[in-house]
Amino acid sequence: MDVTDLARLQFAVTGALHFLFVVLTLGLAPLVAIMQTRHVISGRPVFERMTRFWGQIYLINYALGVFTGLVMEFQFGLSWSGLTHYAGDVFGAPLAIETLVAFFLESTFLGLWIFGWNRLPKKLHLACIWLVALTAYASAFWIMVANSFLQHPAGSVQRGDHLVLTDFGALLANPSLVMAFPHVIGAGLFAGSSVIIGASAYQLFRRTPEQEFFRRSLRTGVVWALVGTNIAVGFGYAQFGFVRDIQPDKFKGAIPGMALGNMILIGQLVHLIVLFLLLPLLFRDLLARARWLHPMLMLMTPLPFVAAVLGWLVREVGRQPWLVYGRLTVADAMSPGLTRPMITLSFAAFAGVLALLALADYLLIARVVRRGPDRADLGVAEPADPSPTPSLVL
Repeated sequence: MDVTDLARLQFAVTGALHFLFVVLTLGLAPLVAIMQTRHVISGRPVFERMTRFWGQIYLINYALGVFTGLVMEFQFGLSWSGLTHYAGDVFGAPLAIETLVAFFLESTFLGLWIFGWNRLPKKLHLACIWLVALTAYASAFWIMVANSFLQHPAGSVQRGDHLVLTDFGALLANPSLVMAFPHVIGAGLFAGSSVIIGASAYQLFRRTPEQEFFRRSLRTGVVWALVGTNIAVGFGYAQFGFVRDIQPDKFKGAIPGMALGNMILIGQLVHLIVLFLLLPLLFRDLLARARWLHPMLMLMTPLPFVAAVLGWLVREVGRQPWLVYGRLTVADAMSPGLTRPMITLSFAAFAGVLALLALADYLLIARVVRRGPDRADLGVAEPADPSPTPSLVL
């Protein structure tokens, strides 16, 4: 491989590993908010326990996902200064909005939600997790705005040796964005639901004493998996017309065509399984009692993540050799002076860090799942201090 191919591979690996964290965050945030809403409305303790248990898994993934985002920032600065010089005035605007507004707000509301258990009024505490979910979607929206600009540089013109933004509305109405963003949201719901389904099936297969807890969790996962796959599949097909208009050769390469075919196969297969097999078995909790099906549900858990990576490959590889489609090639976008040893070293370092973070994420989530809801730490009331208050003796 030459320097350009190594830099492309570095971006592909780091981007794919980071996206695995993002898609789970986008899926779990609204599902945890829905669980807490059911608790506030009904007052039933089981929904509070579900919120704390699945919320703890969400927090693990969110915290480690932040570090993967930092790795992405490092490799942008190292390898792609040509992109910054040529398109930074346009490409940087949505990224700045995402960081300064969406991400900071999301982190703030998440902190209030974490430390507000048993301190904030119930409805105010519930509002915090909904604001976390909404700002997470806002963050994803601005990232997709930036990525869609690379796919189709709408709202910009070239002046001198760089692009400038002339129409912010055109940037937001980019045809590469309008169907892709809902598709990502559907993929997130699919991923979050699959984790809930797989973990619930694992506990039910072990004949856990927490039958009601994991029956309800399994039901929630199946219903929202159907919603997620409907959105992902529907908006996925709806993209084809837009994509062919702006990138006629998008699906002609061997890699994009293969990735697209397998992504469609996974999406349609799981959608049909959920619709015609799992959804009817929710009647009278037949699915929770069908122990022979639980291993299959566990094996299905990685499928939405595989589909997400395949979809990312289609979107990114299909526009090669352009980084900004029709304007800036990948070779011209690279930082000058990079050598093969430099890229090899940074690739090994970034991929190693991200792989360790992904492994830690899996192990920590698996540990929480094995321990069960009784040992979830999120939202546990602090014990009262038994020691007497010292008094002044005269």
